Amino acid sequence: MSKEHVYRIRFINQDKIYELYARDIYQGELYGFVVIEGLMFDAHTTVVVDPSEEKLKTEFEGVSQTIIPMHAVIRIDEVEKRGTPKIADVGSNVSPFPSPIYTPKGSGQEG
Repeated sequence: MSKEHVYRIRFINQDKIYELYARDIYQGELYGFVVIEGLMFDAHTTVVVDPSEEKLKTEFEGVSQTIIPMHAVIRIDEVEKRGTPKIADVGSNVSPFPSPIYTPKGSGQEG
């Protein structure tokens, strides 16, 4: 019996750090993008609800696949089990990767 993979993905979105759990993640066909599939959320059976997780669950409701820019990714870990998805403020020790990550031809630099 093969073990189910669980990945924790942290990325920056609109000046917030998103932490999601998913069953599959891979480099997309579009250069510089990461594809996340099989998002995992708790099927709350109790009255206590984490508002951060509920916000993410609502934001990604009906999403089977999300594609994020590679430069927004902070870290991807394969973990033993799913944790609690959350949104956090970007601290002073995290800064987004400078954009653009490449300079297209015809950008004004002749050489």
